[in-house]
Amino acid sequence: MFFNSLAFAIFLPIVFFLYWFVFNKTKSTQNALLIVASYYFYSCWDWRFLFLLVFSTFLDYYTGIQIEKGKSENSRKFWFWLSIIVNLGFLCVFKYYNFFATSFSDLLNGIGFKASPILLKVILPVGISFYTFHGLSYVIDIYYKRIKAEYNFVDYSLFVSYFPLLVAGPIERATHLLPQVKIKREFDFQTAKEGVYQIIWGLVKKVIIADTCATYANAIFDNYTGMNSFSLILGAIYFAFQIYGDFSGYSDIALGVSKLFGLDLLRNFNYPYFSRDIAEFWRRWHISLSSWFRDYLYIPLGGSKGGLWMKIRNTFIIFLVSGFWHGANWTYVIWGFINAVYFLPLLLSNSNRNNIDAIQLKFDFDSVKVMFSILYTFSLTCIAWIFFRAKTITDAVLYIKRIFSSRDFSFQFLENERYSYELIGMIGLFVLIEWNNRNKVEPLSGKRSLLKVALAIAAIMAFGTFSDYKEFIYFQF
Repeated sequence: MFFNSLAFAIFLPIVFFLYWFVFNKTKSTQNALLIVASYYFYSCWDWRFLFLLVFSTFLDYYTGIQIEKGKSENSRKFWFWLSIIVNLGFLCVFKYYNFFATSFSDLLNGIGFKASPILLKVILPVGISFYTFHGLSYVIDIYYKRIKAEYNFVDYSLFVSYFPLLVAGPIERATHLLPQVKIKREFDFQTAKEGVYQIIWGLVKKVIIADTCATYANAIFDNYTGMNSFSLILGAIYFAFQIYGDFSGYSDIALGVSKLFGLDLLRNFNYPYFSRDIAEFWRRWHISLSSWFRDYLYIPLGGSKGGLWMKIRNTFIIFLVSGFWHGANWTYVIWGFINAVYFLPLLLSNSNRNNIDAIQLKFDFDSVKVMFSILYTFSLTCIAWIFFRAKTITDAVLYIKRIFSSRDFSFQFLENERYSYELIGMIGLFVLIEWNNRNKVEPLSGKRSLLKVALAIAAIMAFGTFSDYKEFIYFQF
């Protein structure tokens, strides 16, 4: 069930009505309804994998209690590592086994040994990377005594399986969501209105920006060998806006839907393409994942407290693991490696925390430098996105090589593809709206909000009628 589908447009109002007008007597009935709705929502993808979600939920619920009750350190460690190994084991089998088997087979064949990998004929359970990380953070926090174990199974189940964040995040923390789950929610009209506005703006990003850019990005990436330099640059830019509109659009819808039920989710995007360096970009892009790796991998490895080589090592580890988290393909690993290389000069010069203030522009030279920094950072990001989008490393390398070797900057693609100029204008308008509202959670609030909402809905319906793309990119992760 997609957020941008008719099925969800029917599902959401029904759950909303039942939540506030039928099951609104106690916190327990509210939570029970949301769990049933969440399991139904997940089973719409493939009911056969519902057992994985239930098993993962029960595993971390039970091991969390055993860790807290453990009378010895050995007992606590046993239950802790049991949860870690089983969770990561399921993730590796379903997401990475075929990748490792194929890669190892290719390595043996490359050095002269004939090998045929034994592959598993399984599909990737949607959302497994996200709900696995929910459970892992919970168990880790209990082990290090940052939180207490949750003894109410219904409350904990809702934390793991809450449908707005279930299949593509944001990756929630028990410290943030569980306290909200444990109290009865009261309806607040203003919060619900903000949620509706955020849902609509998320649909604008997805249906109008991401899905439209996808058509053109796919046409260029799938035929890059016949494209000139300018067209290939356009392809990278189109994909940059496709993945931003797609993923941040999903996050906006998830946050907006959750507001309808009186629950606040972690913000996942903060206008990342206005970043002045790569460090700032990663503080603004997929915030819940970046902060997860920071808190549960980077800091335990020593963070930036050790010597220079430890800092470099930890930086590359976190970016490589982040790339690998996205999918079982070497292109994602290289994408992570490239971002680590981008980050390295900032780390070495101790300037990775320079741009943490809000952007303020004036008519002076410093503002010119800021705009140049934003364009430079966006350009670096687009180059990295080529590896993220390409099917193979070879395709990505040849794509970039052709940008510099073609040296043809004529409007080849623009002139041969319908509505190309209109798309560029639409992207430009979208950037201006985002820039004007860069200090807001979503741009539809404020003055003339009803007019902006009406125009947004009309545009969504117009573009959605002709859209060929329904799935969200991050569902595959």
